[in-house]
Amino acid sequence: EEMEEIDSSSFERSDSINRKFRLSLTLGGDDIIDTNNDDNNDINQQIQQQQIQQDSISSSDCMEGVTVVENDIIQNNTNKSNNNNSNNNNNNNNNSQTRSKKVEDDNDHADYSSNNNNNDTNTSTIRDSTTRNNNNKTLVKRKSYRENEFEKVLSLPIVDIADLRRIGWNGIPTDQRPKVWKILLGYLPTNSTRRKQTLIRKRSEYRDAIAQHYNIDDNSRTDQEQETLRQVLVDVPRTAPDLGLFRNDRIRQLLARLLYIWAMRHPASSYVQGINDLATPLIAVFVSDYFGGRDVLDGRILDDVTDDMLDEVEADVYWCLTNLLAGIQDHYTSDQPGVQRMVMRLEELVNRIDADLAHHLQTTGIEFMQFAFKWMNCLLLREFHLPCIIRLWDTYLSEGGDGFENFHVYVCAAFLCQFSNEVRSMSFDDLFGFMQNIPTSDWTDDQIEVLLSQAYVLSTLFHGSDAHLTSYK
Repeated sequence: EEMEEIDSSSFERSDSINRKFRLSLTLGGDDIIDTNNDDNNDINQQIQQQQIQQDSISSSDCMEGVTVVENDIIQNNTNKSNNNNSNNNNNNNNNSQTRSKKVEDDNDHADYSSNNNNNDTNTSTIRDSTTRNNNNKTLVKRKSYRENEFEKVLSLPIVDIADLRRIGWNGIPTDQRPKVWKILLGYLPTNSTRRKQTLIRKRSEYRDAIAQHYNIDDNSRTDQEQETLRQVLVDVPRTAPDLGLFRNDRIRQLLARLLYIWAMRHPASSYVQGINDLATPLIAVFVSDYFGGRDVLDGRILDDVTDDMLDEVEADVYWCLTNLLAGIQDHYTSDQPGVQRMVMRLEELVNRIDADLAHHLQTTGIEFMQFAFKWMNCLLLREFHLPCIIRLWDTYLSEGGDGFENFHVYVCAAFLCQFSNEVRSMSFDDLFGFMQNIPTSDWTDDQIEVLLSQAYVLSTLFHGSDAHLTSYK
């Protein structure tokens, strides 16, 4: 038992000295070891001897040498613990020898420190080289099943539009969204061999339209044309002002040109407030096409966007907006009959699916036209953040020609019923303010997915049925 206690004590002292010695090597000196401690004198002498031996070790073998030194010390510590009593008699002599030896070691201290510094430098160089090599490695992101599905469909010589709509209904990957939208909007042909020539021709036609309608002297415009241009220039700064992308002067000029030219080429409806909002998702998506689908809404990416890129974006947005509005053009003609029709359908639908909500709105004095007109005119662009609208449009475009007309009504019905409990507990003043600013600031794609699912259920129940179009008396 006495020997076990001595061994344990010796190993504890050995561990402590080993740690001190390693710290001494790291700092390039030997002052960490206490040479005045009688219990450590033998060890100090051995450490100093090992330090002299260490001077001959090259930088490449430095770590191996340290390991050898540590192993020797541990072995010597074990021997010392077995002969502790006999060694104590020689402590005074050893102290004297240790001090003499330390004086000799001090003469070699500079060389030893230099070797350690060189080793640290080499280690740092290797570490930096390894870091650079790791940084240069290309991280390959594994594609999801959905991304592979889109690539498979889009890589065909002739895209199957039905398959594209089927897989696009549940959302389109960001990097593939620009091309998919252009195909679904009928701007790009499904035949891949015709796309390049189509883009060249359409973009050339749009440049001709700019020269014909926009880059002309103001005195050559009629009073109506000047009024239209004035209204466009007033509305453009009001378009998505919370997004950096649409506060950029180049984007505003782009938007003003394409809106004015659209109005000039569609005199039956001309320009109506709300059309400016419909262009924003197209601009955001088509600008992102030049940056792999990255989010560009903060506008910082525009420093890397050339004028040629924006010219192409402007032409693409113009033609896609033209095709989109072609399906809902009576929304923007005189008296906007298309919008009024959609509001009436929404009211009848809510009467069928949530009679209590419809009754509360009626008794409170809130008419659907007071809040839902904006929903139809701007397609909910003022109710949701733009990323949510972009996700909505993935489904609208995949619905075909009825997406922005019929299916949008079911989305609005599902949206209103989401807040049925809150609405039915409000008086007129609170309710009127609530309906003008429904709280959706924290909505993400997850809430949009739920909304679309509910709208789909409603469409399967009521689409094509006259029952939900019968007014209640």
